[in-house]
Amino acid sequence: MPRIVRLHATGPVKIEPGREKPLWVCACGLSKTFPFCDGSHKLTAAKEDPQRLYRYDPATLAVVSDQPEHQPPVQPTPDPTGPSHAGG
Repeated sequence: MPRIVRLHATGPVKIEPGREKPLWVCACGLSKTFPFCDGSHKLTAAKEDPQRLYRYDPATLAVVSDQPEHQPPVQPTPDPTGPSHAGG
C-alpha cells in the first residue's frame, strides 16, 4: 500500500559509533544514498516554508506540489446533558 510520510527534519542526524568519523543519517528523506546523508537537504531546506507541505520528484528533487499544511480536524464537543431525544 502506498504511503505518504511527512518528514519535518531539514538536516541529518549525527551518530558517533566510536569510529574516527561520525556517521550522518538522512532525516529529510531526500538522500539518494539513504540511509546516509548526501547533502540533498541543502538544496531544499532554505527555501521551504514550515507552514506548507512539499512533495518532491525523487529523481530531480524538484518540487512537484506545494500546498498549505492541513490543520487537524476539530473534534466536536460532547453535549454534557447527553443526546437529545424526541419525546412521544
